[in-house]
Amino acid sequence: MKRILAWGAAAALIGYAAMGSADGITQSARSISAGDKAAGAKAHPELLKEYGGPYAGAQAGYVAAVGKKISLQSGLSNSQADFTVTLLNSPVNNAFAIPGGYVYVTRQLLALMNDEAELASVLGHEVGHVAARHASKRNTTSTIGNVLAGLLGAVTGSSALGQLAGSGAQLVTLRFSRQQEYQADDLGIRYLAGAGYDPYAAADMLTALNAQTNLDAQIKGGDDARGVPSWMSTHPNGADRVARAREQATRTGLAIGDRPRNADAFVARLDGLLYDDDPAQGIIEGNRFAHPQLKIAFTAPQGFRMSNSATAVTIAGTGGQAQFGGGAKGTGLDAYVDGVFRGIGGSGTPGTLTRTKVNGLDAAYATTRATSGSQAVDVTVFAYDLGGSAYHFLLLTPTGRGIGPFAPMVQSFGRLSDAQAAAIRPRRIDVVTVQPGDTVTSLAARMAYADHRIERFRTINGLAADEPVRAGRKVKLIVAG
Repeated sequence: MKRILAWGAAAALIGYAAMGSADGITQSARSISAGDKAAGAKAHPELLKEYGGPYAGAQAGYVAAVGKKISLQSGLSNSQADFTVTLLNSPVNNAFAIPGGYVYVTRQLLALMNDEAELASVLGHEVGHVAARHASKRNTTSTIGNVLAGLLGAVTGSSALGQLAGSGAQLVTLRFSRQQEYQADDLGIRYLAGAGYDPYAAADMLTALNAQTNLDAQIKGGDDARGVPSWMSTHPNGADRVARAREQATRTGLAIGDRPRNADAFVARLDGLLYDDDPAQGIIEGNRFAHPQLKIAFTAPQGFRMSNSATAVTIAGTGGQAQFGGGAKGTGLDAYVDGVFRGIGGSGTPGTLTRTKVNGLDAAYATTRATSGSQAVDVTVFAYDLGGSAYHFLLLTPTGRGIGPFAPMVQSFGRLSDAQAAAIRPRRIDVVTVQPGDTVTSLAARMAYADHRIERFRTINGLAADEPVRAGRKVKLIVAG
């Protein structure tokens, strides 16, 4: 969540223009059209906004160079200047591409990779989707959804909830079919070989993504409820894809090991890379959200999951859903609450606004009822006055529940002291060389987590369940700093 959240952002569409064609793994090569470039240029700033902006670290230029190199293999252009490859400041494992030569990978996904060929395989896969016109084959535009739209599921029948589902962070939510994923794999592997990379890296990257997804589910106790779609939510995967990717790599005529992967040099480049949440956007630790710059914090109810995107914090569980936001207070808290209700399609504050105090802060809330077909839900706005600015929770609960299970959360909101804010530190990648006597257990003990240290260490370094570390190899640790 950025410093001040804009509430009521309008829904948007990003056009996917035809970019080449494909039959099997063949495609028609042509230049990127002026229309495609215009569509991409229009969408690019919005995507940067929703995914945390471009990452400013030293790795950004390196990722751009690899992306432009692999993109040229698609035949969509003969100039590297035609492609814009961006490393995103996002804590979500994802990568995607849009028309006009715009290709994206998140820093979190970069941290999962263990050599340059794996990076090239991800970027090649995304370019393959574009070159094969997968988006335009589904429909002429991709759907830009948002956090609450995904959480609400079917609860979008009423006009109020329909507006609510269009008022959060807008995200690319395109999901490809299995056959489209296979075709993008095939094209990406062909691009890898053409650019001089090891084509077997694609299968290794899919294996790493499966391992990370399984670990995320283990840590969270189920499916990931993060608001921004992850690679696995937008790119359906399965164990068969790994075997199939290896088979496609053999068809290039290359054998495993024919081309160097330069793993140590690649991993060394990741040293200092920001990992997990960026404190500038707030961080989540367990069920607590804290923003050191805004000096605010709150705690989600037990059993609920939180997710922090660049523009919103969402809270989801079986008893309801919520979103946290804020902005300029304007003429007062009454007007602020009224504006939030109007922003989600209502006619203003319903009924009586109840005033209260929470941890020394003036607060106010009101609840209205909305229907979705035959289903009714309560919609509550609970807002806090912090002087020139205000913050609020937008809560959805079963009818008659009002604030319901979110009562402890709305009462937990408060200010951080200077000392508490200063104590919040980011996590970063620390690249170390394995020394004689080092073990997975001893290295994992240095990870900046209270749980699943060994599993996290093995996953981020691509180590199998019983695989030891080798002296002299460079490995990644996630540390506080």
